[in-house]
Amino acid sequence: MAGSPEAAEEAEQGPEPPAGGAVRRGKRATPTAAASQPAKLSRAELYKPPTSEELTQLKETEDLFHSSLLRLQIEELLKEVTLKEKKKKKIDAFLHEINSLLSAIPETLETELTDQAWLSEDVKVPFLQVPFHVKGRFRFMPPAELKVVGSYLLGTSVRPDINVDIAVTMPREIFQDKDNLNQRYHRKRALYLSHIAQHLSKEKLFGSVKFAYMNSNHLKPILLLRPQGKDEKIVTVRLHACLNSDLFKPSRFYPSKNNVRTAWFMEQSSPKEGTTEPPTPHYNNSILCDTVMLSHLHFLSNAATDFPGMKDGLALLKVWLNQRQLSKGLGCFSGFLVSMLVAYLLMKRKIVKMMSGYQVLRSALQFLSTTDLSVTGISLAKDADPSLPVLDDFHQAFEVVFVDPSGLVNLCADMTASKYHQVQFEAKRSMEILDDRMVDGFQVLLMTPKPMLRTFDHVFHLKHVSKLQGTCKKMQLLNELMDRGGNYVAAALPFVVSLLARGLSQRAQLVAHSLPQIPEWPIDAEPPKHKDVGPLTFGLLFVPEFAASILEKGPQADHPEALEFRTFWGEKSELRRFQDGSICEAVVWEASTACQKRLIPEQIIRHLLKLHADIPESSICYTGALLESVIRTGKEAGGTGEEAMVSVVCSYDDLSRKLWNLKELPLTVTAVQGVHPALRYTDVFPPIPMKPIYSFHNRSKHFLLPSEEKPCPAYITPLKIVCHMEGSGQWPQDKGAIKRIKAAFHLQLAELLQQQHQLVCRPAVTHTDVYKDGYIFRLQVAYHREPLILKEVVTPEGMLKYQDTEESRQLELETLHLPYLTSSLHGLQQQHPVFGSTSRLAKRWISAQLLSDSISEECVDLLVAFLFLHPAPFTPPSSPQVGFLRFLNLLATFDWKNNPLIVNLNTGLTDSDCTEIKNKFVAARARLPVMFLATPKDQWSSMWTRERPSAQILQRLVLLALESLRALEEQLMDPLSDQDVKMVFRPPLDFYDVLIHLNPNQIPRLLESVDRPVKSVSRGVVKNSSAMNILFPVVDYDPVQLYLQELRNAFDDLALFFYDKHGGEVIAVLWKPLSFQPQPFKVSNMRGRKVTTLNNELVCVPNVEAILEDFEILGEGLVKSVEARTEKWTI
Repeated sequence: MAGSPEAAEEAEQGPEPPAGGAVRRGKRATPTAAASQPAKLSRAELYKPPTSEELTQLKETEDLFHSSLLRLQIEELLKEVTLKEKKKKKIDAFLHEINSLLSAIPETLETELTDQAWLSEDVKVPFLQVPFHVKGRFRFMPPAELKVVGSYLLGTSVRPDINVDIAVTMPREIFQDKDNLNQRYHRKRALYLSHIAQHLSKEKLFGSVKFAYMNSNHLKPILLLRPQGKDEKIVTVRLHACLNSDLFKPSRFYPSKNNVRTAWFMEQSSPKEGTTEPPTPHYNNSILCDTVMLSHLHFLSNAATDFPGMKDGLALLKVWLNQRQLSKGLGCFSGFLVSMLVAYLLMKRKIVKMMSGYQVLRSALQFLSTTDLSVTGISLAKDADPSLPVLDDFHQAFEVVFVDPSGLVNLCADMTASKYHQVQFEAKRSMEILDDRMVDGFQVLLMTPKPMLRTFDHVFHLKHVSKLQGTCKKMQLLNELMDRGGNYVAAALPFVVSLLARGLSQRAQLVAHSLPQIPEWPIDAEPPKHKDVGPLTFGLLFVPEFAASILEKGPQADHPEALEFRTFWGEKSELRRFQDGSICEAVVWEASTACQKRLIPEQIIRHLLKLHADIPESSICYTGALLESVIRTGKEAGGTGEEAMVSVVCSYDDLSRKLWNLKELPLTVTAVQGVHPALRYTDVFPPIPMKPIYSFHNRSKHFLLPSEEKPCPAYITPLKIVCHMEGSGQWPQDKGAIKRIKAAFHLQLAELLQQQHQLVCRPAVTHTDVYKDGYIFRLQVAYHREPLILKEVVTPEGMLKYQDTEESRQLELETLHLPYLTSSLHGLQQQHPVFGSTSRLAKRWISAQLLSDSISEECVDLLVAFLFLHPAPFTPPSSPQVGFLRFLNLLATFDWKNNPLIVNLNTGLTDSDCTEIKNKFVAARARLPVMFLATPKDQWSSMWTRERPSAQILQRLVLLALESLRALEEQLMDPLSDQDVKMVFRPPLDFYDVLIHLNPNQIPRLLESVDRPVKSVSRGVVKNSSAMNILFPVVDYDPVQLYLQELRNAFDDLALFFYDKHGGEVIAVLWKPLSFQPQPFKVSNMRGRKVTTLNNELVCVPNVEAILEDFEILGEGLVKSVEARTEKWTI
């Protein structure tokens, strides 16, 4: 990494926040008795005016922090991450011992650099010596100087990884004149460290002695020392071999100079005639870094004196970087870099020494979000020495420029422009969050980790980085390879990223890559090769409007840019005439369904990497949409149901127009509102237009019935619609009479739709079913005063009063709240096209875990809506998969016990409303549901979670979500494993007591199961949306649900029943522990029980054998077998 490694901040990492987000609950030191007693203050002290310090603190809290809570949270976090005094003493003692050991290492005789026989077998040189032959001689002499540098001295180290950096200055006697050339300096440095390692490894003081690459840069090995025994985790001491700043002339290392000769690197005997040597800026920078370690330390310590806020601000900034995975690896935004940035802001008077840690954090984020260092670099060098290189020289050599105080070193040498843009993007987003009063900024910015999988809409991996060698050949990157010491990953990465960024310029607002990281290794092992960084991961953040566009429009055919466009897109580019008459170059991607369109970026990436970077498709593992297969409809590779849903909505719109315009109705229809999930795009498997095959059914007058000989007919879902009729004085005021009037309306609607629009209808007392375009719509008439009439109660004194009854609540839910929710979520789908698919994945997962009956569909829709309306610290999801991963994370980490989940639909709640909801929630917690959802129209009752989930089910859901998320992220981040993502959709069954296996022929939704059957039976329907005169099909008939209903009615007091309604082949049963306690012998207690004696008393216990037999008898024809898994009933 550029920038002196001195500042150890590099590998430091902020605290891993525990799930639930609260600051770590570690063991606190118990306060003394005196401390725990409140201090007694005299009256005068109690009322004395605040001091000026207290006044500034209060003023700052009011102006800066949205609440005093944020200030307290930040103070608590800082206590958590700073190093305790007791540990400091141990570390200091350890450093003293290292110091005396290093001074006592014996000298060696001088040998050729290539003659390394003097090293013992137990130590391998931590450097890839390719090519091996190099001139120069080496001998070991004790260090000229040992100095602790970096964050430990400045007091800005952050737990849990405390690193102490020691600069070991190599004596000038061991260097020769031309050691700046051809890696000679780097190899001497590596040999110097090897000899130290050989001696220190024999000492009892150390628990481990290992090598590592500084920030994964192959040119810069360092030696890691850890103490013995239980203190091993406390600290890692990192030895950096460095040199005196006046040993080489600085001008040799300007960014435009060459220090690696092509003939040596290519192993040719003599250089070719007339060739100019290319500049080697990264190589030069890596040597310069070693000359400025001490000066950087002085520079930072000057900045930090009398500036307590700097220490706190740096701790916060490091935690912020760690949570975003930006602070480790090659080209990272290290802690050292952020320290230098704060010093720069201090120098430029953007911050002053009066500021608090939080102000430093804000100022740094503000600067990062508004300054693009890849375009306009910054420099810490004060006086302009005309001989030094200028910023433009650095910009030509490096992608990101931040020059150190010496004016020679680029601290961001290894950083790619893409990585800096990611930092900039994160800083912008963070500033928005800090300024948003509706968001808990502390929790979101500093306590929420942002792994790539949950941050980016699509993620893909380059499985075999060794393929980047081919990329270097194809892109002719020999000069970059020489500059990077043969590291083809570092050489090719910036070019690959900018290639992708150009190809996705319209579609993606950010193309980011993971930072190559190489773990430490034992001193007796060979140093890791370039390919040992493992797979590289890339993340794409989409612009939702353009991400799925199938057209890439280029310049007009006769423009000079057309040739460039053709070269870039290769044979995919073709001439096309557009509607405005222009003839342009264009690329058209093949995709017909929404799910294929979402994967156009994959086509682009595979095409461009093959064409320009020589990376074969087999090396790319694209994990952007692996999960969508579980909501695929039908066998053929159609879409994931978005198109089916749109056609349902079109048919519904047409039907509602017809209802509004019906003639001859006594009262007009004032509103038609859909309430079925398909009408808000969140039905897991949207209905498909169907026409029944008569031979599969038994006929009865005008409709069909299931046939006993044939398999159960396909499940046809009725799409429920509420028709509001206008008010009139003619409506009766009696609830029984209203029901009869509604029944008459149902008959009349059926008759008129048949007469005026030739639709096949089947009326019933509570609804009318209409067959239209192959769908079944279920119309239900509503009268707006009916809920009020149902609330009427006459008291014994004859007074009339209104109170909620179960019946009125249910009716309000169906005719008022559900239509409002459906229309709000329908609107959300228009803003965020993947909302529906995300919700469907979430529901499919809940159903696959056998819990769909334990949590309402509306509740899941609202949880998913929360992810889109309140995405901080992320951006709203633009792919179903990332939405689903965040859904699991929300379930697993939200603190359901202490917080309400506020879903601000249509931004109907203000800041003060939210505060009020939170306060009322805390006051009434014990009486409220375990999962509390508040929306603008339902702020206090959480109606969608009132009855379910129960506390036990919620606990189970949280556990399953946590495990599923862990398993999924592991699979999706490991491209070399078998990525069977359906694993998290297969529930663990060993937890249940009894399994009832069902006969697949009688499961109407078998094709919806996670693992589709290989052979499917015909279900007596064909796809057809234009049939008119038909016999009415079998609607809403699912034998398994009817069987479940019977089981629950009969055995509700003894057991819980779980089932995956989307084609599950097994019903899982869990005995209720309380029902197995022996009960006194009474006639009323005898249901499902048998009499036995216990301690000479007659008691009754569940008769499990008979109950299992009942399960089979009740489900005759449907049940294949009943498997008892546990012996719990042997009391």
